[in-house]
Amino acid sequence: MIRNATVADAAAIASLYNPYVRDTVITFEYDEVSADAIAERIQAVLDKELPYLVAEEDGGIVGFAYAAPYRPRAAYLHTVETSIYLGMESRGRGTGRALYTALLDGLRASHAHSAIALIALPNDASIGLHRSLGFAEVGTLVEAGRKFDRWIDVAYFQLSTS
Repeated sequence: MIRNATVADAAAIASLYNPYVRDTVITFEYDEVSADAIAERIQAVLDKELPYLVAEEDGGIVGFAYAAPYRPRAAYLHTVETSIYLGMESRGRGTGRALYTALLDGLRASHAHSAIALIALPNDASIGLHRSLGFAEVGTLVEAGRKFDRWIDVAYFQLSTS
């Protein structure tokens, strides 16, 4: 089941997200994120009238996806940055596609005109998902981030949502 997230989901989302922070370069955060900080992030997205969704199985959250403002300057108002994270056990079962499809449907009903996805490389699964949903690769930032003592490239993907 996919539904709108609430701040009450923050602890479950933090538990799902923090292994990515600790163990991967998929997110560029270094430090684990508290449930309170996640709650603030959820509320900030909802306050912008953008979608923040969770996928549930057997009463537990197994994934989340959201869209947030791409940049703070006024002309970027209609461009959003999308993010999706799945619990490790939920990967490869169609949950990500269902969650991301629902996110894109929500964006098409919003003020968003363009969705941007940033993908730390390498990440064949994420690239495949984005391409299959109509995103086009529009560029790569070389050595854009540094985590775990190595440089990481970031691919930019874009999709028109209007």
